[in-house]
Amino acid sequence: MKKIGLLPRLIIAIIIGILIGSYLPEMFTAVLATFNGIFGNFLGFAIPLIIIGFIVPGIGDLGRGAGRTLALTAMLAYGFTVFSGLLTFGVGSNIFKYILTPGSLSIGNVDNPEHSLVEPLFVVEMAPVMGVMTALLIAFTLGIGIAAIEGNGLKKAMNEFQQIITKMITAIIIPLLPFHVMGIFANIAFAGQVGEIMGVFFKVFIVIILLQFTVIVSQYLIAGTVSRKNPFSMIRNMMTAYFTALGTQSSAATIPVTLGQSKKNGVRGFVADFVVPLCATIHLSGSTITITACALAIMVVNGMDVQMMDFLPFILALGVTMIAAPGVPGGAVMAALGLLQTMLGFNDVLISLMIALYLAQDSFGTATNITGDGAIAVIMDKLTKKEKKEAVTA
Repeated sequence: MKKIGLLPRLIIAIIIGILIGSYLPEMFTAVLATFNGIFGNFLGFAIPLIIIGFIVPGIGDLGRGAGRTLALTAMLAYGFTVFSGLLTFGVGSNIFKYILTPGSLSIGNVDNPEHSLVEPLFVVEMAPVMGVMTALLIAFTLGIGIAAIEGNGLKKAMNEFQQIITKMITAIIIPLLPFHVMGIFANIAFAGQVGEIMGVFFKVFIVIILLQFTVIVSQYLIAGTVSRKNPFSMIRNMMTAYFTALGTQSSAATIPVTLGQSKKNGVRGFVADFVVPLCATIHLSGSTITITACALAIMVVNGMDVQMMDFLPFILALGVTMIAAPGVPGGAVMAALGLLQTMLGFNDVLISLMIALYLAQDSFGTATNITGDGAIAVIMDKLTKKEKKEAVTA
């Protein structure tokens, strides 16, 4: 199954889950619900560890590098990421209320007995070692502290802790996700709401793809204006990197291709060699679009109140948290789970739906991320040329 790839495995899991929930006795769905309960509790236990394991080294790494160039690159990446989230909220909040049916799903809502979910046969409690907000505060405190004092000892320890958490995600969580998704869809099918959720999947997918292409064009229009180059020629050059990322679902694995295509766009070698690997870690406009759109859609169909003042701090925090996203399929949504719980009020069922929705579209978000990395490289190439010229003049 590992050779099939994550997305095909998810599709197979969804189909099997729908068949189990629709045609087999309730006991089969109850068994899957039991697995989901155990897996969900383990995920709840892991979320604070994921937050600390990724955010601390992610922010700590920003304390090193090439000074002003690093700061400018980080500001551009953060600006593009936040812009993508705000654009997604603006479009989604106006479109989803027309193309989706507000309150149509209400999965896991105790006030909706008509579509109640199957209860697990038993529950295994796995209490997290700390709350999500506590983990966030500890992570930001340690990360900023390491960056400020350049603490090598603690940084090395946190990097090793990050490796442990990454191994937990790649060896346990990601391989078990298809079975978790199978249980989710078996339960949804048993509750008679599979049609609604599949409709949500399709509509949200279309909106996300359109938003991602809009952001790519916007980024290269800015890059073209700054560099006085044809933005559409630069986009055409980056399509090789886009489709490579689409296949690998990994920004890290696509770095060599992104480097080559950025240099074809006229970016000087030493600038591309610095900016592209850095942006593969800190620039996640495509992933932010997917997370924001999926969260917004789930809230709409679940009848939850959607307010700009709830999403604004979520998007601002998401832009920072995305720095922590590991370079593995699904890494971005794993890093964002704590924010979804604390800022948007997602429960375990909604978190599971969020993961399923996100992973079905993860490769397109990754492709958008790395294509945008090329635009940032073009802008930074122009800015560093200007700085060099000003320094020579002075």
